[in-house]
Amino acid sequence: MNFLKVGLLVGALVLAGGATQPNWNNTVVETDAGHRIGNPEAKLQLTEFVSYTCPHCAHFADEGDPVLKILYVHTGKVAVEIRHFLRDPVDLTAALMAQCGEPSRFALNHSALMASQSKWLPLMGSASPAQIQRWTNPDPAAARRAIASDFGFYKMMEGRGYRVTDLDKCISDNARAMELAKATRADAQKFGIRGTPSFAINGKLLEHVHSWDALKPQIDTKLAENSAN
Repeated sequence: MNFLKVGLLVGALVLAGGATQPNWNNTVVETDAGHRIGNPEAKLQLTEFVSYTCPHCAHFADEGDPVLKILYVHTGKVAVEIRHFLRDPVDLTAALMAQCGEPSRFALNHSALMASQSKWLPLMGSASPAQIQRWTNPDPAAARRAIASDFGFYKMMEGRGYRVTDLDKCISDNARAMELAKATRADAQKFGIRGTPSFAINGKLLEHVHSWDALKPQIDTKLAENSAN
């Protein structure tokens, strides 16, 4: 989504009186496999199951996430939990990077990784044997550090004000890595997720909904139902 579209959304929010409302986008808490953004008492709890190595997820982050935050989460009507659905070691490394630091930093970390995906993702298909060897190091923390270096994650996050020593600590956290992997397996079993991005509303998976165009009507219908009750 370009800056013009975002500007138009912000303008619409201000004209609607949204500027006087509390900004629930500033309320962020860490969960077992991601972060929840928004009013914890919102009647509509949306769950995004996303992967950093999924091009469709990056497209949704560009098209859907800004609208969700500005027109839905901001008002307190919707809360969004972004859950990591891990597909590979690169995905795991990016997820640990996104979660590094205070919960309040997650949303912009997530956006930065998704926005730059087209620059670093092609490396997965053009890696040298030496790089692949580093990425498959028997020491998983060392493997993730090699991935972070080769894919440019360190440089990107340094630009966001992080120190390499702090980033190393985050991606070397094997306990957290295992928690994320366990949560992915549990989500796959509980919801029957077969692809990303996938979405759930109030704990129920939305079948055949994998884009913003398909998700928005589901959100609007549910909000209308809530208003009628």
